[in-house]
Amino acid sequence: MGSLTRKAAIVGVAESDIGSTPGKSPMELMAQAAKRALDDAGLKKEDIDGLCWAAFGGSILDVGEYLQIMPKWCDSTQYGGSSFDAHVGHAAAAIAAGLCETVLVVMGTTNVAGRELNVPRGGGGGAGGGERGGAAFSGRVYGLGGPVTNYSMAATRHMHLYGTTSEQLAEIAVATRKWAMLNPKALMRKPITVQDVLNSPMISYPLHLLDCCLITDAGGAVIVTTPERARNLKKKPVWILGFGEHFTHNAITYMPDITVTPAVESGNAAFKMAGLTRKDIDFVQTYDSFTITTLLALEDLGFCKKGEGGAFFANQRTAPGGDFPVNTSGGGLSYTHPGMFGIFLLIEAARQLRGECGERQVEDAKVGIANGMGGLLSSAATVILGRD
Repeated sequence: MGSLTRKAAIVGVAESDIGSTPGKSPMELMAQAAKRALDDAGLKKEDIDGLCWAAFGGSILDVGEYLQIMPKWCDSTQYGGSSFDAHVGHAAAAIAAGLCETVLVVMGTTNVAGRELNVPRGGGGGAGGGERGGAAFSGRVYGLGGPVTNYSMAATRHMHLYGTTSEQLAEIAVATRKWAMLNPKALMRKPITVQDVLNSPMISYPLHLLDCCLITDAGGAVIVTTPERARNLKKKPVWILGFGEHFTHNAITYMPDITVTPAVESGNAAFKMAGLTRKDIDFVQTYDSFTITTLLALEDLGFCKKGEGGAFFANQRTAPGGDFPVNTSGGGLSYTHPGMFGIFLLIEAARQLRGECGERQVEDAKVGIANGMGGLLSSAATVILGRD
């Protein structure tokens, strides 16, 4: 086992109100999620001495000031939707090193109606600032628009190399919706079929509307603490067993291989630290900004070989009742997706390991994995979690 195995535990998780939240700022959603997570853990704000946060703008100073948390240790790593999964690994390392005892990982975003963040933005990536790095020589210069046009290139390449089909991608959307139907908090709970996915509007070939994640408001919070404190709180501790992170590029045109994500390295590191194999995993929570994201992640985490992802998802294998549960909350495709989804992977994983998921509970779940993906398949952070 690695140096961080069981050196810290998740003891509180919560999301804010999700969907459309008129009148609430990102800060308010963060505060709401943080308060709920503290209540979930049986802790007070004064117990927090570490703070982690990421967003598309603003500063962790604003967050600490708003929440009135003045931490001994902090981390504002921002490399997209995997940031919060990285924060949990970084928090475990800080706790093991004695830099702090109890860390709040928090986020909040308002995307609905184009509101996004109600915080000041700097130049550079903002209006009038121009593109940075590799994006200055690709992206919109050659007609690539938002994330979907980039991810659609990865999907097209996977289809060309391995014969993956739109029907196979649609299986992912259908299975994820079936999990959402069992989650009272999920925003999209109407059943869909493979044909419904294929009949939905084409957004960027080969990705249809129902291959794409939601766009919502939401906040989330996760609390990580020492083993000593974790054993004396109101909920069962969810142990951090393994962690890894990796990134390879910013602009997708600089990606070493458009069908291979950084999850290869982050996953291998997490499994090595945990001293576990893929057969030990009872469920997977992984980023699903698009159906192709889920497929690539399962391949790159080693649950199937490269190119076999399409067949892996056949016959609703990852849906309720299947033998390989994936994204049991309903994921970004059907539960919520506020621009950066990684924290919600951890929230669902913790709830599954605490046996709190009702109809969607994975039977006798002992070990799960949360794998965040950020940017344009740019970054990955993988956390393996377990219970006593």
